[in-house]
Amino acid sequence: MRYLLLACILLASPLAVADLRVFACEPEWAALVRELGRDRVQVTAATGALQDPHHIQARPSLIARLRKADLLVCTGADLEIGWLPVLLRRAANPRVQPGQAGHFMATDYVTLLDVPESVDRALGDVHPQGNPHIQTDPHNMLPVARALGARLAELDAGHAADYRQWTEDFLHRWQQALAGWDQRARTLKGLRVVTQHKGWVYLGHWIDWQVVARLEPRPGVPPSAAHLAQVLQTVREHPVDGIVRAAYQPARPAEWLHQRTGLPVVVLPFTVGGSKEARDLFSLYDDTLSRLETLRHD
Repeated sequence: MRYLLLACILLASPLAVADLRVFACEPEWAALVRELGRDRVQVTAATGALQDPHHIQARPSLIARLRKADLLVCTGADLEIGWLPVLLRRAANPRVQPGQAGHFMATDYVTLLDVPESVDRALGDVHPQGNPHIQTDPHNMLPVARALGARLAELDAGHAADYRQWTEDFLHRWQQALAGWDQRARTLKGLRVVTQHKGWVYLGHWIDWQVVARLEPRPGVPPSAAHLAQVLQTVREHPVDGIVRAAYQPARPAEWLHQRTGLPVVVLPFTVGGSKEARDLFSLYDDTLSRLETLRHD
């Protein structure tokens, strides 16, 4: 009876059960929610670091998780357009539908880059609102964290003071880390790279690198032999420091170019968990910079 009573007390304790159930579309937002919500949140991520966030199946397990969620946190800007609307419809959870407090899109809080002048599917995987991969620039985490912390406090008003305290603590630590990252980023200015996908617009804007060529002829379109031959010719005519691809992307195109040019291939984590070093948000940017620094010529 004593053990049964103890179990009941623990189950009733506010420390035993999280106050908010959060469904994050990508690992970076799951990590940010954990920073701001700590033991008050129970977080599940729909995608893993080695998955292409554009193309995810609306599996029954994801539908079940979203049905129970109090808050949905995603990138937005149509990154999840191929699967999130299906999840929302099938989960039929009124708390996380667009327009509700439980519906949070990170791209609503930053200035998007690479907004197309026109939208044509013949141009590949084009996002009408702008490039959605905002997590590749750590500066974008500041406005998103402020807004997300406020949203957690709104949804769980009884513990609003906790969320405000944890958000301020995160912002303080993040700004300290940014100072060091910015200093390291300045040493990478002018880096000349070949990238695989147009997923590094914000990273390139931050460190001011030069993209000499892309292995994809159009966003999301696998390279043909003819396009790869064009890239090879471009690389032979222009100085390049290295080839950059995300951990979730296929290795073959980058390796093809490496074998013919000897250029080093740098695999960046892209999100939390994309490498064994990128364990959380802070180590994500530490590891990204460390890998790019191998291309620097001192």
